[in-house]
Amino acid sequence: MIKDNQKLLNRILIILDALLICFSFRFSFFVKFEMWGFLRSLGLINISIPGFWPTFKQYSSALLYIIPGYLIIYSICSMYSPRRAHSKIYECWSIIKSNCIAIMYFIAVLFFLKISISYSREFTIYFFICNTLFSMFFRLSFRGILKKIRKKGKNIKHIVLVGYSDTCKRYIDLILANPSWGYHILGIIDDSQSEDFNYKGITILGSTKNLSAFLAKHEDLDEIAITLHLNAYDNLEYIVNCCEKSGVHTKFIPDYNRIIPTRPQIEDVCGLAVVNIRKVPLGNWTNRFIKRTIDIVGASMALLVFAIPMIVVAIIVKTTSKGPLIFCQERVGLHNRKFKMYKFRSMREQSEVKEKKAWTVKDDPRITPIGRFIRKTSIDELPQLFNVLKGDMSLIGPRPERPYWVEQFKETIPRYMIKHQVRPGMTGWAQVNGFRGDTSIEGRIDCDLYYIENWSLGLDIKIIFLTVFKGFVNKNAY
Repeated sequence: MIKDNQKLLNRILIILDALLICFSFRFSFFVKFEMWGFLRSLGLINISIPGFWPTFKQYSSALLYIIPGYLIIYSICSMYSPRRAHSKIYECWSIIKSNCIAIMYFIAVLFFLKISISYSREFTIYFFICNTLFSMFFRLSFRGILKKIRKKGKNIKHIVLVGYSDTCKRYIDLILANPSWGYHILGIIDDSQSEDFNYKGITILGSTKNLSAFLAKHEDLDEIAITLHLNAYDNLEYIVNCCEKSGVHTKFIPDYNRIIPTRPQIEDVCGLAVVNIRKVPLGNWTNRFIKRTIDIVGASMALLVFAIPMIVVAIIVKTTSKGPLIFCQERVGLHNRKFKMYKFRSMREQSEVKEKKAWTVKDDPRITPIGRFIRKTSIDELPQLFNVLKGDMSLIGPRPERPYWVEQFKETIPRYMIKHQVRPGMTGWAQVNGFRGDTSIEGRIDCDLYYIENWSLGLDIKIIFLTVFKGFVNKNAY
């Protein structure tokens, strides 16, 4: 197979997407207008279908507008951008988002152009569902094929890292942990490390003084990642110039990711780029209003859905162990304000002093038999729906912690207190990524900060979707 070429891959994807749109359109027409007649011809059903049935030729005229429109929307939604490091869930979400926008475009075309034939609303729904599902199947299958090809050493991107730093190590760890991305690290160019340096098999290739000569000798290089240590940034301009002269695609991975957010807000002040250290989308009153409205509606609906399971659990908890039904625990929420968080009691009664400082561990002897089940399945968290209605919590957000641990963590974990700039949630980005129970606090905070800095309605929907499939039951929930 030829060396990876994004332009060639995009052309293939565009052609296949166009064919897939045509297939979905034709299949939807068959389901709506031809399936019953087909089944009748086979003798499987014996019913007459009254009414006027359009021909496919009449319907197919819309494809002249649909295909180019859909492909443009796919491009705007980054469906043809490099996606080596994107997860399957991200791929599916991109397809759903793109098709939601595209179907609105389709409906607008039918309305404004006033096409002579009247298109069935059921057909439009079928087309949206079929095209979304077929696109998911195709894209995921395509990813699987590329993954197998990369395992055979083809479709590989050869990259060089310039500068050794914590960011460099994190980038190496990510690439080595995800071989399906198809990256091969040739080595590191750095001035501070000796020639016998070795980090997980990655060695030093030389110093930055010889960067131009090195790049001239390696014309087959696909990518350069600048991962300089913060102390070496005085050399950045020279390195960037060398990389640009070589014509090799260059990425800059800053070593201040722990200071500046993943998506920094940059202002143009009379030609001067000014970076805001922290931008919180939920600081905007419109976003807060939207999120709060969804919280109230969502919590009310959830209480109706889970009313009977909650009553059953309440009876079991009350009859199987001594103590109150609802366990109230003080937590720290929005703007560092303390509030009482509700849970079904899952442990035996203990003194308030022990409870404040004790951390739940695996096979904790304090947990009751029913408590182990409701904690594992997150049923014990359902009373927090009342916290959501009160305004102490949100459906989605960083999990709140006890005051004792907040005082400990704020001194030992950088940026810990930033999580209190938004309402705490029943579930969050950290929880759907496996950070529950006795797991890394640093990893949990990284996820919480990502959520705070990148909040969107789409991200909340994604977290709810992931919570349903992998968040309720978790091996770390004990």
